[in-house]
Amino acid sequence: MYKKIDEKIIKELICIVGEENLIADRDKMVDYSHDELALKEIRKLPEIVIKPKNEKEVSEAIKLCSKETIPLTPRGAGTGLCGGCVPVYGGIVMSFDNMNRIIDIDQDNLMVTLEAGVNLVDLYKAIGKKGLFFPPHPGDESATVGGLIATNAGGARAVKYGVVRDFVKGIEVVLPDGEIVNIGGKFMKNSSGYSLLHLLVGSEGTLGIITKAVLNLLVPPQVMYTLVVPYNNLTDAIRTVPLLIQNKIRPVAVEFMEQGPVKITEDLLQKKWPCQEGSAYLMIIVDAASEEEIMKSLETIGQICLDNNAIDVFVADNKQKQENVLNIRSQMYEALKNYMLEILDVTVPRAEIAAFVTDVHRVEEEFKTWLPTYGHAADGNVHTHIMKYKCEKGSWTEIEDWQEKYPLIRRKIHLLGKKYHGIVSGEHGIGLVKKEYLNLFVQERQIEMMRQIKKLFDPHNILNPGKIFDL
Repeated sequence: MYKKIDEKIIKELICIVGEENLIADRDKMVDYSHDELALKEIRKLPEIVIKPKNEKEVSEAIKLCSKETIPLTPRGAGTGLCGGCVPVYGGIVMSFDNMNRIIDIDQDNLMVTLEAGVNLVDLYKAIGKKGLFFPPHPGDESATVGGLIATNAGGARAVKYGVVRDFVKGIEVVLPDGEIVNIGGKFMKNSSGYSLLHLLVGSEGTLGIITKAVLNLLVPPQVMYTLVVPYNNLTDAIRTVPLLIQNKIRPVAVEFMEQGPVKITEDLLQKKWPCQEGSAYLMIIVDAASEEEIMKSLETIGQICLDNNAIDVFVADNKQKQENVLNIRSQMYEALKNYMLEILDVTVPRAEIAAFVTDVHRVEEEFKTWLPTYGHAADGNVHTHIMKYKCEKGSWTEIEDWQEKYPLIRRKIHLLGKKYHGIVSGEHGIGLVKKEYLNLFVQERQIEMMRQIKKLFDPHNILNPGKIFDL
């Protein structure tokens, strides 16, 4: 189906990107065989890695792949969690390490134009100096803008501000035939035909390769507070969330978590969670234009929580306390990742979270395993870790027969997502490992329409083949 890369093609690639931007050494390509997903079984070495310096080099490389029928897998920072950048059929991995320029910060239009390889750390730093704010925060700040757009990344702040798609106003994209196309621009409204921009956002590098983007920015809020609210059970905690929204509270984020993962992360970071009581917690972040405005919100939130059996309400009212709480929440994955198989991101209607998580714990009991679960309470995005080790009293022990249990547990959790009218992925994407569950949640007619779109854009199936669905 695909052509193997020979010396002739390597010479052509060197002419395009330069010898210093081509990796052919097997040992040096190991890092390009996987993303953050723990499963070693899905890893696949590319035949060649290239690092273009601009969109013209991207275009020439794609033209060569199209002519020779060579699979090409685009790669950002490799922070994905579903095998989205694994080169399933070998071929070429295209890294954007060399395309990391912030081209323009337009303060008049509140827009930033940048290349796909810019990471979140550098973006936040650059716009922060100009007094501007990019709300999406998917977690790992080493993630690149191209990867965020390709997966339509979300994160905790999506409740108030939306996901990455809501901030992408324009892209430069190289199509599978090598043509460079500019879609959208520095404007806030667009009703000019089908939205190809929104089609390409979240397409996981299967329709085109994003080389530049125009992102909308905001002025940061003047005041921000973080609350930690302990409960004796998760049901009471989750029941509180829709009541906040109904009472005209629009939080930046509402996260839920249970005691087990919190304590493990405390130990990892040598930091203390604000409260030791309770078995479940809400972490609520609110912002406002003034202290007066935010104090009214805090008073309302506190009363709603206490009315719904909260044990107490802890307020992190300075930057250090807020960073401590946020650090513990954001590092939960890091605390668990060496002991797990996969992190799921099934999304259910937010009123169904408690029932969904309760059933996940029933699966946990059935299989005598451990399934630590937490997530975004105000948008229904639930992260369940399927573990191969469990932690008891600070000691890690291997779960018996985890190899046999893993596929059964995985299927049961996805069936629960279906039972509670959810969707397979809220923010991680489908990539390689979730495509077997796509048709459980999405009608076959819709998947067939996606296939037809893929064939229209990429008739030779060279761009990130094997992802989202099979052709």
